[in-house]
Amino acid sequence: MDATPALSGTPDADGFPSAEVLACIRDIPLYQPALARGRFPILEKAAIARGFPDNWMTPRLAAALESGEAEYVLSTGTNHARMQLIRPPYFLLRSYYRLWSEHPDLAHTWESGCRRVSLTTVLATEHVARVNARKNGTEPAAEPSLDDRRLDDRTLYLNLHLDPAQWSRDDVARMLAEIRRVSTEHPKGDYHLDCSGYHLAHLVHRAEAFGLWNPEDFPRPASIVTAYEYTPANIRRYLTDRFDVPVIDLFGSTELGYLFHSDRHGRYHPYLDRMSVELVPVAPGSGIHSLIVTSIRNPYMPLVRYRSGDCVRTADGSPDPARITAFCGREKELLATPHGPAAHADVDGVVTATAPQVFLARLDVATGDPAAPARLHYTTFDGRPLDADRASALASGLTALTGRPCTTAHRAHLPIGRSGKYAWLAAHDDPAAAPAAQPLQGGTA
Repeated sequence: MDATPALSGTPDADGFPSAEVLACIRDIPLYQPALARGRFPILEKAAIARGFPDNWMTPRLAAALESGEAEYVLSTGTNHARMQLIRPPYFLLRSYYRLWSEHPDLAHTWESGCRRVSLTTVLATEHVARVNARKNGTEPAAEPSLDDRRLDDRTLYLNLHLDPAQWSRDDVARMLAEIRRVSTEHPKGDYHLDCSGYHLAHLVHRAEAFGLWNPEDFPRPASIVTAYEYTPANIRRYLTDRFDVPVIDLFGSTELGYLFHSDRHGRYHPYLDRMSVELVPVAPGSGIHSLIVTSIRNPYMPLVRYRSGDCVRTADGSPDPARITAFCGREKELLATPHGPAAHADVDGVVTATAPQVFLARLDVATGDPAAPARLHYTTFDGRPLDADRASALASGLTALTGRPCTTAHRAHLPIGRSGKYAWLAAHDDPAAAPAAQPLQGGTA
C-alpha cells in the first residue's frame, strides 16, 4: 500500500512546484501570476472560487466539459462554504474503489465481490438520488427508493433523515432490511460497510434500543471503513467492541480523493497517488500542522500548495509528513488557548481519558473573551449522566487544556448540523444557556 506513486518532490523553498506539476498547470489562468513571479503561495479555497470557472478554463478543459470527460460538482460544504469543482465523473468513487481493492485489511472483501453499503449524511444520499434522476431525465423523488440510492451496481446509500439520533424503529428496520438484501447478494453473506463513525454508532445504538441488535436482524459486515469526518475515540472503541473486524479510517476530500488510510492498529499510511504534501504549523511553535497538498490526480483542476483545511499532528511535532500520526480536525475549528491552538482531537483526548461513557460532545464557549467560562454538553451511550467524580475530572481536564473554567452538562440529545455532521465547538454569548434539544422518544442518544 505504501508504494503508491507520489509526485517527484514537494515544492521548493519558494513554493515552486516540480517539472511534473508545471507541465500540468502552465496553461491554467489561475496559476499565471505565480508562474510569472516564480513563487507559488499557498492556495486558499477563496482563490479557487474567485472567477470560477474562467480562472481554470483551457481549451483542453473546455473540450473535456463538452465531451463529458469532465463535469461540474459541488464540494460537500460540511466544514466550509460549498465550493464548485471540475473533475472527471466518479473521481472520488474511483479513488475509493482503488484504495479498497489494495488495502491489506480490506482487499479480500473487494476481491470476493462484496457490495458496499454506505451510511452517512442524508445530503450524500440526496446527491446520489439527484445524479440518478438526472441520468433518467426525471426529478428526484421526495423520498428516494432503494434503486434511486444506488450509486452504481456496487454501492447503496441508506440514510434518509438528517438526525440519526431520531431514527425511528421503522427507519432502523428499513435500513437493516436493506443491509440484509445486500448481504444475500454475496455467497457468504458478506458486505462492506462504509460509514461516518457517528452514523454507524447511532445505528448500533438504536438497534440495541429496539431489540434489533442480533445477527438475524443486523448481519455483521465483513469489513468497515470510516471515511467522512473525524471519529471520536469513544465512538471508535464502541464500534470496535461490537464488530469483530478492523475499523479502518480513510482520509480525503471531494476535491482531492483519498490521501491517507489507517491500518488495523490505527497507524496512518500515505496514499499519495500523484500527490505530495507539506505541513505548516497553524501557529508559531504549534505541534498542530495545516495540511498543504499539491495534486495532479484530477487533471482538470490540478492543485498546487492547496490548503485542505485539515489539521494533523506528527510523532515528534516536526513538519515531516512521513511522521503524521493523527488527523485532529479542521483548521477553522481550532480553539485559542493560553498554550496555543487546541484541535477537536485534543478535546476528544480529554473526554476519552476521563469519560469513556460519553457518546456525543460539544464544547460551548463564550464569544469574545478567551478566558470566559466554557461548558461541555454531552450525551452518553447509556443515557445516564456521569457520576460526580468523573464529571469533575472531565471538567478539570478541559480547564487545564483550554485555560477556561469549564463545566459539564448532560443532555438527552445534541442536535446535528444542517450538513448532517456534528459540531464539536460552538460559540455563544452564554455557553451555559446553549440550546439543547428535547429528550427522544424510544431511547436517548
